[in-house]
Amino acid sequence: MSENNREKQIADHIQRDPFAAMLNATIDILGPGHSRVSATVTESMCNFNGTIHGGIIFTIGDMAFAAASNSHGRTAVAMNVNINFIRAAKPGDLLVAEAIEQHRGGRTALYDITVREGGSGELIAQSQGRVYRMDDWFVPPAETAD
Repeated sequence: MSENNREKQIADHIQRDPFAAMLNATIDILGPGHSRVSATVTESMCNFNGTIHGGIIFTIGDMAFAAASNSHGRTAVAMNVNINFIRAAKPGDLLVAEAIEQHRGGRTALYDITVREGGSGELIAQSQGRVYRMDDWFVPPAETAD
């Protein structure tokens, strides 16, 4: 299987996330160890103070984290995620979450995740996540080992 075909199969698998579809979130960038996800804040995502619920901010970051950590075709599951909320977001804001692989070892990998407001670029949240890389491959590895 060609590397381009393999990357397409991985992207197709990750794009089938029903929860992302429910939030109208899109995966804008997906490459080995890297992803960018975006979603526009709606009124229904807000808390009683009129700002976006922290769980939504976490979720958008987690979607980017999941896409980046599974981008090698090997099933990866979260072990730990720490998040720091910096600013509130409001309805109409475009949230852009980016996850970048910092380390990938035999069984674990570490990712830095940021969530920014797409128009201003202001930092909304910053987190770090660690995954466990399972033996399961949803797209078999290429000729070289991962």
